[in-house]
Amino acid sequence: MSASNDQFHGTTILTVRKGPDVVIAGDGQVTLGQTVIKASARKVRPLGAGGPEGHKVIGGFAGATADAFTLFERLEAKLEQYPDQLLRACVELAKDWRTDRYLRRLEAMMIVADAKTTLVLTGTGDVLEPEAGVAGIGSGGTYALAAAKALLETDADAEAIARKAMAIAAEICVYTNENLTVEKLSA
Repeated sequence: MSASNDQFHGTTILTVRKGPDVVIAGDGQVTLGQTVIKASARKVRPLGAGGPEGHKVIGGFAGATADAFTLFERLEAKLEQYPDQLLRACVELAKDWRTDRYLRRLEAMMIVADAKTTLVLTGTGDVLEPEAGVAGIGSGGTYALAAAKALLETDADAEAIARKAMAIAAEICVYTNENLTVEKLSA
């Protein structure tokens, strides 16, 4: 599955689930029009409090940075309300995102994952679980998705697949660079 929208043309976020691992990788390029503003932004991060076992949810975003951070904060609140229930927390966030006047105007997409589930969230109320555990969003999302799907059949692990697929996307998409942030969870 790849979700792409002309509004979200400044980034590439990819998730790969293989074996016991799930990885979300994001490039670091931030553009304003045709100008690179920053090459090392962090668009992927752990979500929630963490605790002694570490973080249980990771996420990445494409779209307006302030909007994405607002959504991350809202999702973290939903995860506190519904601990260990990523799907329910995301559905509740999607309901708010569609019905709240302020949230409805936010321009971002997210990929989130825990040890068992990977989801793509959009402002139109979609909470989508990708087939084969691979999804890409943003301008280079389609390129990274295609590369990752091809690499799934190799012996490479989730992180190696994500890194190679992101490198391929960076060669094709001018809005994607090779400065990656990678977060990984194991079942």
